[in-house]
Amino acid sequence: MGKQKKTRKIVEKRFAQMKKMISLNDARIKKEHRAPSKKKPEDPQKLKIREAPQASSALFFQYNMQLGPPYHVLIDTNFVNFSIKNKLDIIQNMMDCLYAKCIPYITDCVLGELEKLGRKYRVALKIIKDPRFERIKCLHKGTYADDCLVNRVMQHKCYIVATNDKDLKRRIRKIPGVPIMYVSQHRYTIERMPDAYGAPKNAV
Repeated sequence: MGKQKKTRKIVEKRFAQMKKMISLNDARIKKEHRAPSKKKPEDPQKLKIREAPQASSALFFQYNMQLGPPYHVLIDTNFVNFSIKNKLDIIQNMMDCLYAKCIPYITDCVLGELEKLGRKYRVALKIIKDPRFERIKCLHKGTYADDCLVNRVMQHKCYIVATNDKDLKRRIRKIPGVPIMYVSQHRYTIERMPDAYGAPKNAV
């Protein structure tokens, strides 16, 4: 019984201390430390203003009017590595896939990523430095290519993105009118461009 009485007294003391505390809405407390005031219920009669992103002028519904030969293909780091693993010539296989002239583009951050990977990827670096590959200068800091490619594709709808990265594919699928090229079954495949050779019926 003695233990129970002791614990009861301790609990009562703590409860009394809690009661003494100033409420967070008290005027004596500084504004930044006060509890946020309760918002008034919204008037259902009031007009709601919503900001929707402006649709690109390049799109006719889901059809991208800016896509056409010669195709401009933005290449990701892992696409180059997958092409080497599957012994595929990048430009030749792109042309076989799209039946048209293709211009591969390499951004500074993709080049930086490959340089960071070290000597193991020197073959990929040698391929990328081919004069047939166009270079695009990046104005952002760091060498994280995914954000750079997504931002570039959102601004300019004239590119096809070549990547095997699942996360990057998922992000690009949310942008309407941007086809994705990737390596599958020892050849290049393109999705969201139904007239092209090797285009899958269902997106993988």
